[in-house]
Amino acid sequence: MMTTSMTTFPLRNARMTGALLIAALALSACAERKADRVAFDGQFFRSNASKVDKQRNQFEISVSPVSASLEGAREAGRYEATRYCIGIFGSSNVDWIEGPDAEDGTLRISGDKLLLRGTCAPE
Repeated sequence: MMTTSMTTFPLRNARMTGALLIAALALSACAERKADRVAFDGQFFRSNASKVDKQRNQFEISVSPVSASLEGAREAGRYEATRYCIGIFGSSNVDWIEGPDAEDGTLRISGDKLLLRGTCAPE
């Protein structure tokens, strides 16, 4: 009986150590993501880029909450579009269809989200 408990002890230790290492890595990854966040007009925005009609060069950006700052949401959308095009095509060139430089009354806003559309342009 003593032999059984002695052999399971190192296994439990290894499992506990592994679990602690995984937890530490997960926490450090969260801290890095928060450190990488960029504020626009003093606010943090959630932004998402997605391809349009299965064409990777065409994208739509949603930015929220637009109510925090319209100017900040515009810039957050511009930033997300640049990140998307660099990640997909290696170029930061964007041709806007519905862009952040449009006049206030012509911007597409749905709920509390600013919606932008564009195309990644080759260099």
